[in-house]
Amino acid sequence: MSEKKRPHAKYKLDRRHGCNTWGRPKSPFNNRQTRPGMHGVRRGKLSDYGVQLMAKQLLKGYYGNIGEKKFRRYYQEAVRLRGNTAENLIGLLERRLDAVVYRAKFVPTVFAARQFVNHKHVTVNGKVVNIPSYQVKDGDIIEIREKGRTMPLVIQALESGERDVPDYITVDAKGFKATFLRAPGLADVPYAAQMEPHLIVEFYSR
Repeated sequence: MSEKKRPHAKYKLDRRHGCNTWGRPKSPFNNRQTRPGMHGVRRGKLSDYGVQLMAKQLLKGYYGNIGEKKFRRYYQEAVRLRGNTAENLIGLLERRLDAVVYRAKFVPTVFAARQFVNHKHVTVNGKVVNIPSYQVKDGDIIEIREKGRTMPLVIQALESGERDVPDYITVDAKGFKATFLRAPGLADVPYAAQMEPHLIVEFYSR
């Protein structure tokens, strides 16, 4: 499995939104802080709708460019749950299996996490799960299967000091195992860029 497929596609998001979305040292935003296009076309002040749309696109992109239909379903589920809709939305996204694999530092990017899960390298409570959007429950144990443990991207990701594992997940790096403890709130998630889920709630409430 190669994580080099279309390497520039994921970084377009950085330049479009003017931030280092995942906090990666290779982000072009570190060197070229302009939007895509000749000379980095400048836009006028965005309308409220434009600001809300940008917030939605950034959050969708962060989790590997989730499709609109799927993302809207997350919002609808967040509304249905008790509590703050914006916080619920973040909790649902962080329960995605590919997000947990990424947070546990088993792979270097959310895009690699999606591929990794698709290729059946991950088990949940001992059973193979190859659906990246699978919703992990509190207490679930996520483990890398034997074949995946020797992959260079896994070894490099676990040894990398680029990211820290958040406190709603515990990781046994030697055992290639992680436990999902609880759904986080916005303040618990180590986003490298500012996420504003309340603007997304406003967007869908229009």
